[in-house]
Amino acid sequence: MASVELRGLTKRYGATAVVDDVSLKIDHGSLICLLGPSGCGKTTTLRLIAGFIEPSEGEILVGGRLLSSPKKTLPPEQRSMSMIFQSYALWPHMTVAENVAYGLRLRKMENDTIKKRVAGMLSTIRLESLAGRYPGELSGGQQQRVSLARALIVEPETLLLDEPLSNLDANLREEMRFEVRRLHDQYRYTTVYVTHDQSEAMTTADLIAVMNAGKIEQLGTPEEIYNRPRSEFVARFIGTSNIIRGKNVDASHIAFGNAKLRYSETKPTPGGETSVSIRQHDIRLSTAPVAGTENVVQGKVIRQVFLGNSRDYMVEIAGGTLLRVVAPAEQNIPTEARVWLHLPPDRCHPLIG
Repeated sequence: MASVELRGLTKRYGATAVVDDVSLKIDHGSLICLLGPSGCGKTTTLRLIAGFIEPSEGEILVGGRLLSSPKKTLPPEQRSMSMIFQSYALWPHMTVAENVAYGLRLRKMENDTIKKRVAGMLSTIRLESLAGRYPGELSGGQQQRVSLARALIVEPETLLLDEPLSNLDANLREEMRFEVRRLHDQYRYTTVYVTHDQSEAMTTADLIAVMNAGKIEQLGTPEEIYNRPRSEFVARFIGTSNIIRGKNVDASHIAFGNAKLRYSETKPTPGGETSVSIRQHDIRLSTAPVAGTENVVQGKVIRQVFLGNSRDYMVEIAGGTLLRVVAPAEQNIPTEARVWLHLPPDRCHPLIG
């Protein structure tokens, strides 16, 4: 295992910077997810790490060893990395056991050693009974397990995964998130995992790097990214949030509706405007005034949707601001009803951009 370090990594195509001055340190044994929408630069970053493309600027180091720079890029086969693609890329004419053994045979290992290691790996991924089957005879989840086994069995320094679960149906995708994490906990390879699915990132990652327009917008643990988004982009992309904009009353309050809204951290910007995020499920909905409680605003229900275990409300506040609120299913309030919203200060987070 080895750490991976990106220093000012940039990749341009013409005048467009697809990856723009990205710096990132991934400790050995960690699993980091590069998370973001299509076109944000996450897959290009992964391909730069793999050595498939050369950087326009910056460097990539693994274990302190320089692998990529504008002057020299070590080819992929010399990087001690394994990569798992979206398409699985299994050999259709080889059995499960033969696919898993492929990398070991390229390394010209002895047959007895290969058999023992393949048997152990197939046991780890719980497919030992399917060793003689061909990829076309397997489910999508089974094929993905074989792809993981083939990558892990060669004991790479770094494991790279490019949208590995996107071809699976919803139930299999959920199951395989936990499988990826289980295998990582067992082998502890330094892992870079690219996905646009926030649930995948939250389930599998030690750290999440949220990318936007070629840059890392925020880096943190799943809890930090979800509970403390630093920008409007992160707040909307991870879990979705209400964004409230208002003029600063002081360093910890903004004017909102007919009230002052207090937020969780102070910001020394009196006189300006601040944006604050709050999750839909953190807002408390009431049909009667809430006495003696701060951060309460009045509004009108303009939409209500029953979702089984919850109800999704859209509430209009004075001034035209719309807030989404997720409430318990038994809290059935009709449209046009007057309601009061409590926005707990510790759930209101100021944003930097």
